[in-house]
Amino acid sequence: MSKISKVCLFLLCLLPLVGVAKPQVVNVSRSDYQTRLHGFWLGQNIANWTGLITEMDKVGTAKTMPFYTDEDWGTKDLKAMWGEYVPHASVIDFYFEKPNQPWGSDDDTDIEYIYLHLHDKHQTSLLTATQIRAGWLEHIYPEDSAPLFKKFPDSTAQKENFLWESNQRAHDLMIQGMLPPLTSEPKNNSKYMMIDAQLTTEIFGLFAPIRSDIALNIANLPISVSAKDEAQWIANFYVVMHSLVLKADKNLSIQDRVEWLAKQARRQLPKNSYPAKMYDFVWQSYQNNPDKNDWEKTRDAVYQRYQIKQADGYKYKDPFEAGINFAASLVSLFYGQGDIKRTIQIGTLSGWDSDNPTATWGGLLGFMLGYQGVLDTFGKSEMADGYWIHRTRRNFPDRTPNLAGEDTLTNMAKRGVEIVDKVVVEQMQGKLDIKNDQWIIPLP
Repeated sequence: MSKISKVCLFLLCLLPLVGVAKPQVVNVSRSDYQTRLHGFWLGQNIANWTGLITEMDKVGTAKTMPFYTDEDWGTKDLKAMWGEYVPHASVIDFYFEKPNQPWGSDDDTDIEYIYLHLHDKHQTSLLTATQIRAGWLEHIYPEDSAPLFKKFPDSTAQKENFLWESNQRAHDLMIQGMLPPLTSEPKNNSKYMMIDAQLTTEIFGLFAPIRSDIALNIANLPISVSAKDEAQWIANFYVVMHSLVLKADKNLSIQDRVEWLAKQARRQLPKNSYPAKMYDFVWQSYQNNPDKNDWEKTRDAVYQRYQIKQADGYKYKDPFEAGINFAASLVSLFYGQGDIKRTIQIGTLSGWDSDNPTATWGGLLGFMLGYQGVLDTFGKSEMADGYWIHRTRRNFPDRTPNLAGEDTLTNMAKRGVEIVDKVVVEQMQGKLDIKNDQWIIPLP
C-alpha cells in the first residue's frame, strides 16, 4: 500500500470519531405564526389610520411649523400641507374601525395585499417580474381612468388611483410595457428615492421567518419596482427586521428585542451611506438623552441635521422621501421602546409622512404581540376584522359576500401561512410538518 493510500485510510478511520456536523434547524409553530400574522394586519391598520390623521400636517416649513409634540395628543387635528382635513377623524388620537365595519385599504396595506394575492394566485414562493407587472396592471387603476373619489369632506370629487410619487411613475412605465427592476432605474424613474417601497414590502420579511437572506431575495423584485440605492436599502432594513422577529431571544424584553432587531438590520446598510449614518445619529441621540420621554429632542435634531443642514450626504427635497422618513421612523421606534401604543403615538406626532412609519411599526409590533396581544394592549375584547380592498384597488374576488368589504384579516393571515409553507420548502429547503403543526427551518 502506498504512503498516500495509508494516509487516506487513516483519515477515513477518524471520521466516526470526528463526526459530521448536523445542520442547525429551528422549529416554528404554524398556528402561532398565523395569530402573529393576524396581529400584524390588525396593528398595521390601527397604526395606518391613526397616522393618517396627521399625515403631512407638519413637514418642517414655515407654514407648518412648529412640529407636533406630546401636548398635541388628544387635540384637534390641523390641516395637511395641501390645506385639507382628513375625513375619518377630527382629533389626534388612536383610530379604531367599528367592529361591524371593514378596515379601508390604503397605500400602506393595499399593495402588500396585492402581493399576498399574487403569491396565492400563482401558488409560488417567488414572484417574477412579469407576474408583478400583470398584477399591478390588473389591480391598480390607471391615473386617467380611476373612479371619482371625494378624499375629504370639503373636496371636489376627482379621479383617484391612490398611487403617489415613485409607485405612480413605476405604474406608468408598466403600462408602457416596462418590467421591474427597470421601473426604478433613475433614468426611467426620477422618484426612485421616495418612501414608496417601504410601505409595500415589509410583508416579505414575514414570508421568510428567521431567514433574512431568503426574505431579501423574495423581496428584491417587489422593492425594485419603485426603489433604487438608498431607498432600496432602507426598504431592505424593514424587511430584515420583520424576518428576524422569531430569531430574537425570547427571554429579552420586547424593548431589547426591538433594539436587537434594529441592530441586525443596521448591518446590511452600506457603511458610508446616509441611511447608515442616519441610523447611527438617531441611535446616539436616543442613547445620550437622559429623558426617554423627550423624543421631540431627537426629532428636532433630525429636522436640523437632515432637512436644514442636509448632513451625511443626504440632500432633502421632498417630505415624501425615504430618507427623512427613515430617520423619523427610528425616533418612534427607539423612544417607543417596544410599546405599540407609545410607538404609534410618537410616530403620529413626529411629522412628515407620518402614516407610513406608524403603519410599519404597528405591523411589526402587532406581529410580535400576536392578535390577542394587540387586543389586550388596547383594552379591546374585539376589533373590526373585515378588509375593504376595493376602496383603493380593483378586480379582487369577494371572499366575504355576506359581510362588508371583500376579505378579513383572519383570512389574510391564513393565506399568509400557506405562502410561508411554500417559501420554507422551495426557498429554504426546509420541511413542512403538518402533523406537528410546524415548519422545520434550516439555518444558513
